[in-house]
Order: sequence, then C-alpha cells, then structure tokens
Amino acid sequence: MEITFAGAAQTVTGSQHLLRINGHRLLLECGLFQGRRADTYTINRNFPYDPGSLDAVILSHSHIDHCGNLPNLVRQGFGGSIHATPTTVDLTDLTLRDSGHIQESDIVYLNKKRERQGLEPVEPLYTAADAAAVSDHLVMHAYDQPFEPVPGVVARLVDAGHILGSAGVVLDLEEKGRKVRLMFSGDIGRLRMPLLRDPVAPSNVEVLLMECTYGDKPHLTPESAALGLRDVLRRTFERRGKVIIPSFAIGRTQLLVYTLHQVIDAGELPRVPVYVDSPLATSATEIFHRHPEDFDQQTIDFLKTDPHGRVFGFDLLTFTKSVEESKAINERKGPLVILSASGMAETGRILHHLRNNIEDPRNTVLITSWMAPETLGRRLAEGQKTVRIFGEEYTVRAEVASVDGFSAHAGQDYLETYARASAGTLKQLILVHGEQDAADALRARLTDLKASIHYPERGARLEI
Repeated sequence: MEITFAGAAQTVTGSQHLLRINGHRLLLECGLFQGRRADTYTINRNFPYDPGSLDAVILSHSHIDHCGNLPNLVRQGFGGSIHATPTTVDLTDLTLRDSGHIQESDIVYLNKKRERQGLEPVEPLYTAADAAAVSDHLVMHAYDQPFEPVPGVVARLVDAGHILGSAGVVLDLEEKGRKVRLMFSGDIGRLRMPLLRDPVAPSNVEVLLMECTYGDKPHLTPESAALGLRDVLRRTFERRGKVIIPSFAIGRTQLLVYTLHQVIDAGELPRVPVYVDSPLATSATEIFHRHPEDFDQQTIDFLKTDPHGRVFGFDLLTFTKSVEESKAINERKGPLVILSASGMAETGRILHHLRNNIEDPRNTVLITSWMAPETLGRRLAEGQKTVRIFGEEYTVRAEVASVDGFSAHAGQDYLETYARASAGTLKQLILVHGEQDAADALRARLTDLKASIHYPERGARLEI
C-alpha cells in the first residue's frame, strides 16, 4: 500500500492523493491548482500519473480545489467511477459545468487583449463540453453506506461539516492479509456552524490523511464573525458605499446570505439591497434547498418559523444570472452588498466588480476566507496598493477589510482534537492541504502522539 501526494502537498490547492493497493489505483480528489497563472496552466494540464491507469476516484466535496480538474482527467483517459455523496454529486456537476464556461469566456476576453498586443491566442484549460463529460462518471453514496471502489477497499463517507454534502472518507484496506483503516479528512468543518452538522471525528484509525489549513490559527466564533460583518457593513453604508465580497459560490455564499438574512431581519443592519452575482451560486443555492436532509437542526427550525419560507431568501435579496443583470449592478449607487465568485478573486464576475469599484474610497472589499498565494484575493488581503485585473493596473482606494470566523475550515484547536480522536490506534498522521507555518504549528501541538507525523511535498510517496 502506497500513497503518492499529487496535489495540495505543502500548499492548499489542487487536492490529489493517489492510493495504490492490490495492483489498483484509487485517486482521492482531483482538484484544480490555483496560484500563479503560468504555473496553474502547466500543473493542471499535466498529471504526474496516467489518468487512464486510474480505477476510481472518491471526492470529499464539490469545491473547485477538490474537484475542479476532473474534466482534464476524463479528457485524458480516465474511464472509471467518481464516488461522492448525493449533494456533492449534484454540486460537482454544477461546479464543473460553470468552471468550463468560465474557462472559455475568460479566454475569449484575454485573447482579445492578446490580439491587440500582437500575441498568439491561448486555449482554455478545458471547455464546457469537457466538464459535461464528467457527469457520466459520478456515482452517489449516502453517508455511512459502505461501497467498494476497488478490490480490497471498503469505503464509507461520513459528514465532514465543511459544506453541504462534504465528507470525510473512511477506507478499510486489505492487501495480502494485512488490514489497515485509513481516513482522509477532506476539508474538516467546525463545531456549531450555521447550516451544517458537526464533523464526524476519526474512530479507530491507523493512518490519518488530514488537512491542516488553519493549523496555526484558531478562529473567532460564528457569533463574533456576524458582529464583525455587521460592523464593516455599517461603516461602509454610512459612506454610501458598496461592499464587494469575493465569495466561494458553494458554501461561503450561502452562509453569508443566511447570516445577512438573520441580522437584517433582526434590525441590526439598514435595509439595503443584497446581490448574489454568480450563476453558480444561484444554481448551487437551489441545490442546497433540494437537500434539506443535510441541514443541521437549527436551520430546520429556522426554516419552519421564518416568514419568507426559505433559508436563503428574503425580500432584499436578488440572485442574478444574466450578464446584463450583472452589468446593471455596477450602475446602481450604494449602499448595497455584492457577493460574487470566484472566492479567491481569480476568475468570473468578481473581477468586473472589483475593476469597477476598487478605486472608490467609499467602497469596501471584504475578505471572509483564506486566499491562496499569488491570487488577487491574497494580494488584496496583504494590503497591496496596486493590483492587476485583466492585465491592467488599478489603485486600491477602497477599504479592504477582513472578517475572521466565517471559515468553513476547522481552526487550530479543533484540528488538534480531530487528530487526537484516534490517538490509541493512530500510527501515521499525514498533514496535507496546508502551508508550512500551519503544518509546523499543528505538529508542535501533537508531539506527544505516538504516531509518526509527515508533511509530504508534491510528488512524494509514502508506504502505509
């Protein structure tokens, strides 16, 4: 038994972990790497293995850095099944089709600029047709339903509490009479988060492949996050400004809408328009509504009593789909709120909203999530005074504010609790999906574990 770390190794994007067992190959995730554009194109186009040699894939959830390179995998020869929960299957199909459309539309815009500069055109990373081809491979499994993705592996998906439908992956492995329980955490959620049930912790696990995104940082409580959001919005509204929020279309957008719904209904904020300007987020929210079986009890109770009759719907909220609707938002004067994808401000409509609003000091760009290195979102979060958007420089005159506490990832304290849940059986702890500082800080808190702790680099192999 051997794992090769093909992505999200010593970084936080492009999750891919290849398990070899009994002569078969099982891939855990196939995420899109996000970072410096030249690196992104090369890394995502070139797999460090033959996609046609894979037997199966298991997805933990539908975020683009976990599922977003499946179209390239299928186009390059993968012919097996892709296993996930019902909600993740629905959201993944939606995510990939949207991603393919964005890849194509962004290239059209970019190639117009390249033509004016006398440069050769470039191809999209993949097309909408490539993305649509993935749907034939998606297979649904309910939480806790055992299935056998390859011989010698019995898998179970358990609630990860990260986004709706997210899962930790429990793998009971057997090779040549030797049995091992391996658990892949996926992205670990947080306790007592709105909308979601708490994560299921590891049990009797010998090898734990675990994310460590916030291994160096505890989070504020969800209640503190709501207060922080309210304060940023209030001071921006007093300037008659717009609040522009780069927001992941799946998970973060719905959490922010739910929070805004509550605080506005409670009279804690002025009644101003709220726009969700992302076709993906709009469609994803409808999928959330179709899967109430994954909501926590608090959300189910809220739905029963809310006068609007929808978890993510209230009278000031507008979901947009068309380009014309999106453009019209920029013609409106503040105060107002715009939530738009992508979450790291790398592609999609958020780029147009930033370009149109970032040089106005009345406005605020609100950061509510972790931003990968070399992304526009990271540059804004780090306070850079000039940024490039669609190849042109803009001066950052808008306020850039960050509110912690909305993260769907566990903070340092719960990551430690999660790792210790199988302390009596754990032999190997493998930290992935985290930068060096985060991994080092978490490892320092776990030195008393009797397990060996690894932080593998991309391309490394480990016997289990």
